[in-house]
Amino acid sequence: MHRIFTTSVASVYPHYVAKVERKGRTRSELDEVIEWLTGFDEAALRSHLEQETTFEDFFADATLNPHSDQITGSVCGVKVQEVEDPLMRRIRYLDKLVDELAKGRPMEKVLRG
Repeated sequence: MHRIFTTSVASVYPHYVAKVERKGRTRSELDEVIEWLTGFDEAALRSHLEQETTFEDFFADATLNPHSDQITGSVCGVKVQEVEDPLMRRIRYLDKLVDELAKGRPMEKVLRG
């Protein structure tokens, strides 16, 4: 088991926020991206953050967007569509969406479909 699986989403979330805000995007845009991918509304996301849910439990509770398979490209030199472990692929999907948001990609393109 990879250690990111047992890491809390709450411990990584501030890094996501800092990354997108450094590039002129907002926390609400980040939350919209997370909602699109996971199906969690604002209250559900806040609950997971407050409870310090692990990535494993976070994605187990999520309803992955049916268009998430359209997320392609590389994160840290690894093509997300080639990641075999389903949980790691979902985590990489989230990383890729955060990267695209931070790079200034239009929201309608980040949120495929």
